[in-house]
Amino acid sequence: MQITVNGETRSFEAPIRLRDLLEDLQLGQRRVAVELNGDIVPRSRHDQTDLHDGDDLLIVHAIGGG
Repeated sequence: MQITVNGETRSFEAPIRLRDLLEDLQLGQRRVAVELNGDIVPRSRHDQTDLHDGDDLLIVHAIGGG
């Protein structure tokens, strides 16, 4: 299955949930904003959001600072 993540095409085993993909990318514990095919996915829906071949993700994570 091919998914575009931040402009880079990546291959994953199907099926995969958004939460699992974030874990694979070592972003599971970070505060992230996720856009899936142009729509924001609330953090509360990461566990329930299935990803499909051809999906386009934009993932942004917050960096602390002062």
